[in-house]
Amino acid sequence: MSTQKRLQPADREFFHLVSDAAACNPFGDRYAGLLQAIAGCDASVGYDECLERLVARVDERVRRLEEAGAANVKHFDGDERRIVCDALLFDIYWQFMASFDRLIEQQVESGERSLPVPFAREVLAALARRGFAAEEATRYLAIFYQIRRAFFFIDHQLVGRSPCMQELRRHLWNNVFTCDMRLYERHLWDRMEDFSTLLLGETGTGKGAAATSIGRSGFIPFDEKKGCFAESFMRSFIALNLSQFAETLIESELFGHRKGAFTGAVDIHEGVFARCSRHGAIFLDEIGDVTTPVQIKLLQVLQDRTFSPVGSHEKQRFRGRVIAATNRPLDALRRGGQFRDDFFYRLCSDVIVVPPLRQRIQEAPQDLDDLIAVTVARMTGGPSEDVVAIVAAVVDSTCRGYGWPGNVRELEQAVRRIVLTRAYGGDTREPAPDLSGRLQAGIADGSIDADGLLGGYCRLLYDRHGTYEAVARRTRLDRRTVKAYIDRTSVAGRSR
Repeated sequence: MSTQKRLQPADREFFHLVSDAAACNPFGDRYAGLLQAIAGCDASVGYDECLERLVARVDERVRRLEEAGAANVKHFDGDERRIVCDALLFDIYWQFMASFDRLIEQQVESGERSLPVPFAREVLAALARRGFAAEEATRYLAIFYQIRRAFFFIDHQLVGRSPCMQELRRHLWNNVFTCDMRLYERHLWDRMEDFSTLLLGETGTGKGAAATSIGRSGFIPFDEKKGCFAESFMRSFIALNLSQFAETLIESELFGHRKGAFTGAVDIHEGVFARCSRHGAIFLDEIGDVTTPVQIKLLQVLQDRTFSPVGSHEKQRFRGRVIAATNRPLDALRRGGQFRDDFFYRLCSDVIVVPPLRQRIQEAPQDLDDLIAVTVARMTGGPSEDVVAIVAAVVDSTCRGYGWPGNVRELEQAVRRIVLTRAYGGDTREPAPDLSGRLQAGIADGSIDADGLLGGYCRLLYDRHGTYEAVARRTRLDRRTVKAYIDRTSVAGRSR
């Protein structure tokens, strides 16, 4: 039996910080402060230098434990075991972070074939030296890969410095790992299929990118015999835009069909629920457009995890995760009976609002520059400062104060048009009345009363956040009062 160890007070304090950082949301407010405390620096030190110091200091402390014969989780009990366990995992993760990043980039290029992991044996050996059992080590290897994928996709696909984008990234991370990484690691790493997600937001805001960030960040086990992960994350995520199919074909695309099930069904067809693996996720875009009969069948999938292909009574099991999105006002759809309440309640394990571009620019004008740079880089294959300067100059001169009704999707096409023509005049359709401008004018000339002001504010919040509940939280009004104000404002807006 091995001799139990005790941490020195200074080591306990240091490793407690490391443990907290290992469990912390990297897009949350607390994370940067923890990294600085571990690295022994302040906010004046750049991020890359801070990370270098952090890795060096953690490595130094772990080496000291090693020299004392204590760099092994088996030597500790209770809370100290948890702290040391987290610190040792943190140390190994950072040692191999660059290798995981290269694997992710290569897998994106490779596509659906799961690539070999040449450094897997080194990671497993490092974990074994620290006292982790073989099964634990294999699981932690897969969790390291999952963490790095989640950071890669959330950080790369959802750029922007505005508070609303910071909140979106934080929310997406919690959607993958919950708000408690330790809880996730202990109980939920292979049980997230029951956590469905509903994405709300205007057309073109980036709901697809948000869904991809979730869908490609699921847990995928490592197959030690084959030397690769059980599945490519490029294969495990399936996206389906429901609005592109005729009503008669949606059920076939979702659930599949048997030969002869209907005219034209000349062969067996597998739907997305059959093609999705237990490690995968399905993204159902434009969920607000599906009919009531389809909603009822989707409800059965969400409740019972079973479905039947069209023309068959055979029950098949769905083992993946569901992500859905709509740009339509969900409360109005539910109120009008077009979106069933029971269906909503099975979809709403998490509701995430993707902010419009105008809100992002209002909060942080630099977001526009960041998006232009990213769009140009994708278009040209790499950073192109000269092209960015051309585009930024046109946008600054012709689109100052523009509302970008098409959001990020419109901006991406605007960049291309500017490259082609050196001009962009914005969407030429007549804009909707500017409620914010009307409120400001009413305040300035004294023509708006308190009810009108509060109703307009509720309407602006509703347009931004998408639900009555979100408006009620921010205004500290009850939901029915909020709904009444919004309904009155909507009628007034239509009468103008």
